[in-house]
Amino acid sequence: MAEARRVLGRGGRIVPAGQDWDALMIDSDDAELTRTIVRARADLLGSPRAARRYRNLPPATRLAEQARANGAVGRDRADEWLAGQRGRAEADRFLVAVPFFVAASCA
Repeated sequence: MAEARRVLGRGGRIVPAGQDWDALMIDSDDAELTRTIVRARADLLGSPRAARRYRNLPPATRLAEQARANGAVGRDRADEWLAGQRGRAEADRFLVAVPFFVAASCA
């Protein structure tokens, strides 16, 4: 990212995209074997989780407040979680990933 930023022209924009081979999802009747196979593939790569280093700060506060409001967690637990997320952000370790599924069909 530092090199991309360095060569980016004035007013330019960069949109990083990358795979997280450790988070690969495959539907299977044998989930344990599938996880083993996926991890084995990820372990062969030099940086299988490089995309996790891309940073973005989504509304974590709103997530915690909604969980507290619907009774999933108490205020103390929500506050504790938010403090942890803030600490991760300050240490440049904050990560949220949302998987998207795309289906295609050919006639």
